[in-house]
Parts: sequence; C-alpha cells; structure tokens
Amino acid sequence: MSRIQTTFARLQAEGRKALIPFITAGDPEPGLTLPLMQGLVAGGADIIELGVPFSDPMADGPTIQRASERALSYGVSLRMVLGMVREFRKVDAATPVVLMGYANPIEAYGIAAFAKDAAEHGVDGVLVVDYPPEECDEFSATLKTHGLDPIFLLAPTSTDKRFGEVAQVGSGYIYYVSLKGVTGSANLDMEEVAKRIPNIRAKVGMPVGVGFGIRDGATAAKVAAVADAVVIGSRIIEEIENSPRDQAVARVTAFIKGIRDAMDKGVQA
Repeated sequence: MSRIQTTFARLQAEGRKALIPFITAGDPEPGLTLPLMQGLVAGGADIIELGVPFSDPMADGPTIQRASERALSYGVSLRMVLGMVREFRKVDAATPVVLMGYANPIEAYGIAAFAKDAAEHGVDGVLVVDYPPEECDEFSATLKTHGLDPIFLLAPTSTDKRFGEVAQVGSGYIYYVSLKGVTGSANLDMEEVAKRIPNIRAKVGMPVGVGFGIRDGATAAKVAAVADAVVIGSRIIEEIENSPRDQAVARVTAFIKGIRDAMDKGVQA
C-alpha cells in the first residue's frame, strides 16, 4: 500500500477522519515552507497538500492566487517544490505529501521525468486540477508505475459516468469539491454533501475528502461526520497572510490543532 492508503487504513481503524491541509510551496517565502509543513503535522495533519505555484490558477480564489503570486515572486518552480519535499522527507518519513497544481509546469518538466523525480523526492500523490480523468490514462499509468497516487476532483455536477472514469484512473482518495465556485467560497450545503458522499464512495471505491468552503472547526466536524477527510486551504493561507513572518508557523499550527480537535470530538460524539 502507498503511504496515502496506509494513512487512511490506520485512521479507519482508529475511528478518525483524515485532516488534509493545503499550503502553497514558497509562500510567504521559500524558507518557511519546511517549517510550515512540520507545523501542520504537529497540529494534527494526516496528509499535506502542497500547492505548486502557477501564474493562472483558474480553480483558485483570490486568497490562493495571492499565495501563488508571492511564491512566484521568489522564482519558486516545480523543481524547487520537489526539493522542498525532499527536505521534508529528511525529518518526516511518514506523512504523505500530495502535490496539487496545474498541467503546464508538469508538461514543461516532462511527464515521465516528473513522475520519476517526484517519487524519488518523496511525493506520494499528484492532483492536477486541469487534467480530466477521461484524458488521463497514460498520465495515471505513468504515476502508478512510480508508486504515486493520481488524485482527481469530483464536483456537485459530476455524473455517474465521471465517477466511473475517476474510479478507473484514480487512486489514494477523491477530492470532492463541495460547492460550485473557486477555493475560499462560502455557503457550504452540508445536507447536499451528506447526500452525495455515500454514492461517490460506493462508485469510486476509495476514500472521499471534502474541500472548498471549510473555514472553522464546527464546519470541519460536520464534514468529518460524513466524509473520510477534510481538506482546508484558503483559511490557512489567510492565517499565513495575517501573521508576522516570525509567528506564521505557530499560528498555523494552533489553527490546525483547533480543526483537528473539533473533528475528533465531532466524529467520536
């Protein structure tokens, strides 16, 4: 089993749900990425989604767009992001890391070379926002050859046909976009999420994480009660933005710990 699959199996045995925070590599500056990753784990993260900065992040709202802009201002590239994961692996061999980003940097790198280097640097999964599953047989197979989990998005508008396509090419977990819109959007419809998750899980045969619109412990606990994982990103980026540089890691760690505690209490209740 991959590190991601092992993590979900352990959490299921413990009766807990996965907490998957997102940060953008290189934001607010490259030197803080490793401490932030360690802080996320210290706060209770089970899997880290590490954003690869991109100049046109079409699925991301203004908060994560700003994070990409800050990282790009330091010249952070996909190769540099892989180096950050390698440094993280020197201090943490257990926590899965999923790279989340867009097709252009990967295609510029070369898909085969990227898959090989990502695996060698300690990456566990890859989520490419603008790679639709029906066009990803070769990409998915290349990742799987190197022991990487190709992770895909599903949305409220996804059809049963799309569920089947994702089941064929995906592995690790599914990222369910809980609402229509971009990252950081509000108005999460928990009734709709609760209704959709069992059907998705049954159709794709892998854990389902829910993201977009989760900003506090109360909402995270509600999502954890019906899903296998809670994904939270924009709210963490806001914490980084609003913190002095020397306090960012401590504040992010404390925020994640609050989310983790709320999830655990809610699920156990």
